[in-house]
Amino acid sequence: MTKLKKIFELPVELYHNRQLIFSLAKNDFKTKYAGSYLGIVWAFVQPIVTILVYWFVFSVGLRAGNADDYPFVLYLVSGIVPWFFFQDALNGGTNALLEYNYLVKKVVFKISILPMVKVISAMFVHCFFVAFALIISSCYGYTPTIHTIQLIYYSFCTFVFSLALVYITSAVVVFFRDLTQIISIILQVGIWMTPIMWDLNMLNGYPVLMKLFKFNPMYYIVSGYRDSMLGRTWLTVHWKWGIYFWCLTIIIFILGTLIFKRLKPHFADVL
Repeated sequence: MTKLKKIFELPVELYHNRQLIFSLAKNDFKTKYAGSYLGIVWAFVQPIVTILVYWFVFSVGLRAGNADDYPFVLYLVSGIVPWFFFQDALNGGTNALLEYNYLVKKVVFKISILPMVKVISAMFVHCFFVAFALIISSCYGYTPTIHTIQLIYYSFCTFVFSLALVYITSAVVVFFRDLTQIISIILQVGIWMTPIMWDLNMLNGYPVLMKLFKFNPMYYIVSGYRDSMLGRTWLTVHWKWGIYFWCLTIIIFILGTLIFKRLKPHFADVL
């Protein structure tokens, strides 16, 4: 009964402090680039440059053709947009307690809201890139349809999955600082393992290997973005993978809640 109470205690705290969370998230987004001449423009420059580099290397340098029957640039953009959100949310959320250590040391402050503040902050940039991806797709003839509304659902999937992970990583990194470097390596490898820049159908001759790739939760999200923007496919088509995704996400969230609550009393001492 005590563990069950701990599991529901965190979502209740987040709901009750929703206004504070949103206010801190907006402030976090604004102050991240404070002092630089271009300000928040830097939040968009790096991802756009990354997309252009990948597009140039694969489309011009390696002369990659279509991927899954779509122009490569659309296949790339529709897959990398949710990945950028996940990457920013995971990096920011992991270091939330370290960055806001002065708040962690305040007894009356609800430190459990800090990881969510970082995830919402990453969501602001994500909204821009969803619009950017839709404009690029429209230029290639893939204009928004009724299926595009599913992007709200898949963005929510990314949000909850990222939040579930950062409650584990943000708590552990306080005691094991090397976790930041480990996550950086995992993200570098993960972008290739999702896959984002190559077509999974290339593994049609290896059904077992193909299924292993699909067990990556981000594959469900990335393919969902592509289905919504390019394939015009309803999410109900992949309902089995949807059940798998949510079961795994809920398990990770429960685990993250228990770990965070267990280590919470020791944060101020270590920081």
